[in-house]
Amino acid sequence: MRADAARNRALLLAAAEAAFAEHGLDVSVADIAQRAGIGKGTVFRHFPTKEDLLAEVMLDRVHALTGTGERLLTAEDPGAALLEFLTLAADRQQQHDLSVLRDAPAVNERLAGARIRMFGLIDALVDRAREAGAIRTDVTGTDVALLMCAPGHVAAFAPHGGPDLWRRYLAIIFDGLRPEGARPLPVRAPSLG
Repeated sequence: MRADAARNRALLLAAAEAAFAEHGLDVSVADIAQRAGIGKGTVFRHFPTKEDLLAEVMLDRVHALTGTGERLLTAEDPGAALLEFLTLAADRQQQHDLSVLRDAPAVNERLAGARIRMFGLIDALVDRAREAGAIRTDVTGTDVALLMCAPGHVAAFAPHGGPDLWRRYLAIIFDGLRPEGARPLPVRAPSLG
């Protein structure tokens, strides 16, 4: 890909992510193009449909998070690595909450493989942290995957919480994953598959 095309694509994805987070699925391609400072034709050269653009925004986010997680698999401290992964996931969600995009069927179909890869990575991070004694023995990768978005969602309900309130809830969640003082969990973890 030429340098200018790569730059336009990066501008477009950043603008689309922000626009979808602010306005949901109803945002127009013309608005996204204007926000990116490129022509609408350039958008359609990269992404033939709005659904293609939606899917690419989500894929870009999942791939970035997965890449970070893969790097963290070799970290010396598995507990700190898992906490860093969860912090990056929550921070990215706080910057641009894209939960509205889960309701787009075409996006979900295209994300299936990337999600499977990311869930496998989360399993590996959790396994390492569990083996190191950093988290309780009954916590699964599925538990952690389901908790990833919780800090941002919880903080969103606070009327005057401030932009970093999610960090408080991530700390509470992570402390709940630790083995100290843990009691047996009342039911088994669900399956994401």
